[in-house]
Amino acid sequence: MWQIQQEHNKNLEEHRKTVEEGIDSTLRFGFRLVCSTALYPLEYAKTLIQLGFEPIAPRPGRTMFGARAMMLPNLFQYGTVEDESRLPAMEWSAYIKSVDGFTGCFRGLGPRLLGNILSSYYSEKIAVVLVPKQASRFDDPYFWGSDLDYDALEEYMETKDGEVKHVPGGVLRKAAAHVCGVVISHPFHVISIRMMAQFIGRERIYNGLFSSIKEIWVHEGISGFFSGLIPRLWMDFLCITITTGITYLFAKYVGASKTMCGHVNTIAHFSVTSVLYPYHVVSTCMTVQGSRLKAGNPPMMDHYINWQDCYVRLQLQGQHKRGSSFFFRTVGRAPVKLNDSLAPYPDLK
Repeated sequence: MWQIQQEHNKNLEEHRKTVEEGIDSTLRFGFRLVCSTALYPLEYAKTLIQLGFEPIAPRPGRTMFGARAMMLPNLFQYGTVEDESRLPAMEWSAYIKSVDGFTGCFRGLGPRLLGNILSSYYSEKIAVVLVPKQASRFDDPYFWGSDLDYDALEEYMETKDGEVKHVPGGVLRKAAAHVCGVVISHPFHVISIRMMAQFIGRERIYNGLFSSIKEIWVHEGISGFFSGLIPRLWMDFLCITITTGITYLFAKYVGASKTMCGHVNTIAHFSVTSVLYPYHVVSTCMTVQGSRLKAGNPPMMDHYINWQDCYVRLQLQGQHKRGSSFFFRTVGRAPVKLNDSLAPYPDLK
């Protein structure tokens, strides 16, 4: 009778923890959606800059270190320009709003959120199937008889409900979940990027989700839904691998606490992401390449053979980091090929 009651209490405790974890996960995901929605106009502006859209010419100015350079308007100075001698202090989002209205600042938000929701829901489920959870020795009923000793009991007490926190395959499962999430969300990511890219050529091709799906399916086929996927996956793979490696080496040889390792992981992730940012630009460009949008075709964008060709040519032109900085945006030299998306460059005096 006592064992039955104990088992019943254990089941109730497990159910309570499951419910609490589910609520916490839902709240965290909801908070991320709210933040994504609020910051979407800035993401919109960043995407246009990554595509090379610069309607306002750079001006002679100084960098944060005092060096003279041609300065592009940052995200918090962009606006409609009728008289270039007086540049209104408007945000990029205000510039978009002045052209398309308030709702225009959120064009492409629907597919982006839908992709995030589907990715969050299915990625972990698929990852568990691809990389099954490895059994612990605590699951063996004979362990509690012959193999039980003080060290084993202490190890069990440091675990959560008999589940070892650090098991082989944990990093692999995390990477698999991330890859699955990217693949699931990418078709919606493509639609969202192309909806934003319409701002450059003033088209109305990608107006809604279903019409956008039909447009891509008819003119590009299934491959169109995964345009720009490879550089995005490559960037995420390198980021996860390098960040995890740095955190592991720091924890192994420095012996820092769990909190300190968390800070190291955050700093490493930010640094590695900054270094790999050019792949983000390449992915955005290749997402638009091949569509009927003016932003993805000459003369506004060169024709690239593949994403490696895009990376090399952007790097040669010094355009592989465009959009990486919100402030102090400088240009080293005028692009090799001017097009309608770039305002003429003045001389540096």
